[in-house]
Amino acid sequence: MARSIDELARRVSAYDGPPLNIMEVCGTHTQAIFRYGVRSILPPNVSLLSGPGCPVCVTPAGYIDRAFALSEEPGTVICAFGDMLRVPGGRGSLLDAKAAGGDVRMLYAPMAALDWARAEPDKRFILTAVGFETTLPVYALLARRLREEGVKNLKLLMCAKALLPALDWICANNPDIGGFIGPGHVSAIIGADAYRPLCARTGIPLTVAGFTYEHIVAALYDLLEQRRRGAAEVHNLYPSAVAPAGNESALALIDSCFERQSSVWRGLGEIEASGYALRPEYGEFDAGGYDASHDPSARTGCLCGRVIMGRAVPADCPHFGAACSPAHPLGPCMVTSEGACGIWYENRGI
Repeated sequence: MARSIDELARRVSAYDGPPLNIMEVCGTHTQAIFRYGVRSILPPNVSLLSGPGCPVCVTPAGYIDRAFALSEEPGTVICAFGDMLRVPGGRGSLLDAKAAGGDVRMLYAPMAALDWARAEPDKRFILTAVGFETTLPVYALLARRLREEGVKNLKLLMCAKALLPALDWICANNPDIGGFIGPGHVSAIIGADAYRPLCARTGIPLTVAGFTYEHIVAALYDLLEQRRRGAAEVHNLYPSAVAPAGNESALALIDSCFERQSSVWRGLGEIEASGYALRPEYGEFDAGGYDASHDPSARTGCLCGRVIMGRAVPADCPHFGAACSPAHPLGPCMVTSEGACGIWYENRGI
């Protein structure tokens, strides 16, 4: 029998089972949870924790340093989305690189880099290709266009990630996670069924949800009911956007241009098969690798890594809102609108 959202909210509030930590994987869910005051309906024994669903937050400092160094080479232009410009690396951010005289340009869509490369053939353009499966189809289309048109002066500095291996890593390294609110955007590409092996292997339920109050409350109720029943199933509460098999055309496009490789996640370390690299037939458009062995934010006591894996909340960090703020971020989670620390800072006092 269908129940109203108000009734589901009351049932969530009345949960009296064992303590349960639920991770909302996606930063957009973290935003929505604050926007709709979802924490106000939670009982004391249920906690919401942020996850690794912000691609900027898990980008290694060494990647930023490589882009910074490339910006110093004559005739080189670095192209990046706005949130990437402020992520701190060992030498500073890409905004610092721009202030030091580098040609660093903000773009809103990857194809803008192709327009610039066509218009300025005497320059070399480097696109910071960061993101999850939601962004990869556009990068794949760009790589195809570069090959079809014979454009030689635009290359991709790859740091794209596969989300599922990171969730697997978190399950192995944080036994306190009792359920996942699955990301709506990534799930629209990879599909709800992609999570079934993870849930079967770990015994942790996952509910895919959209970004409204109704979606989030329904997902919380569903996860609490699954825990009550001892179930570890994948439930898709966002069928208008997420199909069981995902977007098969987008997945085929991704597979045609990229292959999996091990990748370093900032704050987490190296995770097997969690990164995407250009296939050899597109190798001429690869801007090369980077040193991901150091993380300067860790030396400052920044807790971004612990926040991403659900071991801490942003307010646990001694620097939160003091030495670390959106104007002066110590770590990447404070930079972007999808980062947990930046969202908590924006909503502090709520």
